[in-house]
Amino acid sequence: MEFNIPAISCGHCVRAVTEAVKQVDPDAQVGVDLESKKVTVQTTRERDVVAAALADAGYPVR
Repeated sequence: MEFNIPAISCGHCVRAVTEAVKQVDPDAQVGVDLESKKVTVQTTRERDVVAAALADAGYPVR
């Protein structure tokens, strides 16, 4: 699944987003492209669960 997250801009953001996803699925694969502000997640969890975790961490998705 792919998310557009306008708030990501640095290495700290990458770590925070990755940690948020890993809290709901420790086995998830997370890719972050800072330039395009896109986050790609491979997980067995539902999209809404991952989006809520990202929003709770301060990175609401669009």
